Amino acid sequence: MENVQQILENQVLTVAKAMEDKIDDEIAALDRLESDDIEVLREKRIKQMKKMAEKRSRWISLGHGDYSEIPSEKEFFSVVKASDRVVCHFYRENWPCKVMDKHLSVLAKQHIETRFVKIQAEKSPFLAEKLKIVVLPTLAVIKNAKVENYLGRRGGKNRVMWRVKEKERGTIFRL
Repeated sequence: MENVQQILENQVLTVAKAMEDKIDDEIAALDRLESDDIEVLREKRIKQMKKMAEKRSRWISLGHGDYSEIPSEKEFFSVVKASDRVVCHFYRENWPCKVMDKHLSVLAKQHIETRFVKIQAEKSPFLAEKLKIVVLPTLAVIKNAKVENYLGRRGGKNRVMWRVKEKERGTIFRL
């Protein structure tokens, strides 16, 4: 038993020594930085921040950050072409769809990189047929103008609500 404990202690010491050496190397690299190097890093970060601010303003101009309704099928195609990421809720006026609306409006504010919209399925028979929407509510996850995934009610269980709640907590699929 003592032999096993000794081996374990040696392994822990070896790992600790390796971590300490790695941290020492990083500290030494930071100590070697000159003001020019720091300025280069600063400029690079400023460029990244400006690029992200431009993206954010473009997204806001396209309607990202809000959960809005698309009035017609024609507008659906223009929305999907304009944004790289879209989540479209196919709905009708009933209780499960209203609950879904509540959750999607929260997600729209949290994920400005994705456009969240809804369209009434009964007023969009062409889209419902082409996208094979048979159960409501259904979410279509669209990336680069192509439907990537569907989330909908199956077999009487409300799996969409669970998935949307999990998304609000940040625990499911990446858009």
